[in-house]
Amino acid sequence: MDRMTSLPAAASWRHHGTRTGFEVAFFAATPGGHRLAGRTTADDGASMWSIDYAVIVDRAWRTLEARVSASTASGETHMTLTRDDVSGWSVEGEPRPELHGCVDIDFESSAMTNMLPVRRLEMIEGVTREVPAAFVRAPDLRVERLEQRYTLIEAAPERVVFHYESSTFDFACELVYDGAGLVTGYPGIATRHA
Repeated sequence: MDRMTSLPAAASWRHHGTRTGFEVAFFAATPGGHRLAGRTTADDGASMWSIDYAVIVDRAWRTLEARVSASTASGETHMTLTRDDVSGWSVEGEPRPELHGCVDIDFESSAMTNMLPVRRLEMIEGVTREVPAAFVRAPDLRVERLEQRYTLIEAAPERVVFHYESSTFDFACELVYDGAGLVTGYPGIATRHA
């Protein structure tokens, strides 16, 4: 896949299907990589919640740190996750060895985090890439290992399509991205708004 275009300063998504909500994300370059910050507000039928996140990635788009907070009718919860190539992942300072091999963070509440493996890896049409991730549930912020794979099936300057599969959820779909690597269409989850 050819080089991706620059990220916009901000993006937003309407969430639909599994929940009704809205997400905004802001992107900023840092001396060591990028800061990705945003918020999703949602009604998933069982509860209403808001998730705030801030993710720090290095120049190679590898997750280094994520700070996340959840607001529900029951109150607020805050959590910090960190990752490095030597120690692996820790959640609130506690090592999480089951996350070994995960480089990306993935928030259940977010369409933005599907950008991370796409920007990080060299994707070649027809080649499947295994990209397990540290998966943060909404709204309780439980952290689990998410098994997932991406196969590039179409690469055009303004439209990129991946076949996405997760054996963790027995789920598969076609994810549509723009040239910057941001999801524009995630069936049953979200659609890019701006």
